[in-house]
Order: sequence, then structure tokens, then C-alpha cells
Amino acid sequence: MIATSAWQAFDDEIARWRDLGRVAPMWWRDDDAVDAGPALERLLAVRREAQAPLALAVVPAGATEALAARLAREPDVDILQHGYAHTNHAPPSDKKIELGAHRPAMLVVGELGTGRLALERLFGARALPVLVPPWNRIAPLLVPTLPEIGFVGLSTFGVRRRVEPVRGLLQVNAHVDLIDWKGGRGFVGEEAALSALLHALAAARESGEPVGVLSHHLAMDERGWDFLRSLMGWARKTPGVELRAAQVIFASREARS
Repeated sequence: MIATSAWQAFDDEIARWRDLGRVAPMWWRDDDAVDAGPALERLLAVRREAQAPLALAVVPAGATEALAARLAREPDVDILQHGYAHTNHAPPSDKKIELGAHRPAMLVVGELGTGRLALERLFGARALPVLVPPWNRIAPLLVPTLPEIGFVGLSTFGVRRRVEPVRGLLQVNAHVDLIDWKGGRGFVGEEAALSALLHALAAARESGEPVGVLSHHLAMDERGWDFLRSLMGWARKTPGVELRAAQVIFASREARS
């Protein structure tokens, strides 16, 4: 459970939003989905308990019919495109990236287009034209091509530099990652997660960008699951906080302000 003092800090921040006559927008993104299974069931159980909309970033090349069949029975889950195969094409000396400049741009764009078709076949209209690059990285030279192949949204990690990196492409990022990838791949810890979330909420009062919480159902430990459940419950029950669906966010003029 999150400490009472931390909840008070959240309440104080949300009070600032209310004083401005505004609602603090948050959204929930979970990455790396490919198949149905126990980890996905646990994720969906948290979603149902919190009555929270969920954006599930699905890897097209690995996505199964079983995943599509399971999600067909689950409301309030939007599908985002998580690259193509979640394969690293960078040399060992560089940071991992699938959508980089290490391969011809036409090849990378072609894979993304193939991935879009695969997700549309599996999920129909629930597959939003929103790209989540694996490892949250994409070569700048590829970004202008995204609207040309039908994408209207982009989501990476951290405070966005621009609302629209290119015309017709809205960027809304995740800001709070629950996993410490460099320090053992366990839960990042309450202090770090809460600090990141409070900082993001404060920044959002100026930027207008919805604050994104990022989970990874295939990599979460028990402490991470406990925190996620507590956080989503808090967000759902706190007046002045609004958990928004990805389909709403990426169609919203407000998110572009």
C-alpha cells in the first residue's frame, strides 16, 4: 500500500487542479502484449477492479488469435501498435531500437504498414492508428512518414517535446514506468514511482499533456502489481482525476493544446 503521506501529496496536487477549475487527465498504457495467458488475466483483473480504461500495446508480428479472442470479451481496452516484431536492430554498442536508422527507411516503414494490417485483421476498429515504438525509441527521420501510412498518434516515454512532431501526428507519452529496467528489472519502488507521477502531474498543469502510467504485464513483480492496483484505485476514486481511454486522448483537441 502507498503511504498516507504520499496520498496526501497527491491530494494536494489534485487540489491545485481543482482550484484552477480543471481535471487532471491520466491514462494507462501496458506494453509488449502478444498472447493470452495468466499475466494478461492479472492485468485485466486490475483493470476491472479499478474500472479503468487500458491501452494495450500489441506486437503485431507475434500477436495471436487467442489474444484477439480474449480481448473481444473485455471492454475498455484499446489496442496500440507496438512496433512490428519488437526486434533490436542496433549494434551491441548502441541502445536497443527496432525503428532506427540501421536499416533502410522503406523497409522499416513497410514493416509498420504490414503490422497495421495485421492488427486491423485481428482487432478491427479497436486497433487504433497509434504507434508505440519498442524501447520507446524511433529515429527522427521516420517520424514524418507515420501520417503517410495512416498513423495519427505516437507514444514514447517522458515529456513530449512537441504536441505534434509533424502535422497530423499527435504525441502523448507515458511518464511513469513501474519497472526498474537497469536495476534488476523489478518494481522501481514507491518513492521513485510516486515522485515521477507527482512531477508529471505538476508539469501537466502547464503542458496539458495527459499523464501516462506505464506497466508491463509480462515483467511485473508482486510489489509492482500491488502498487498498480493501489494507484489505479486512487485515480478512479479521487475527485479531480480523470482516467481517459486512448481512443479519447488521441481524438481530443484538448490534448493538442
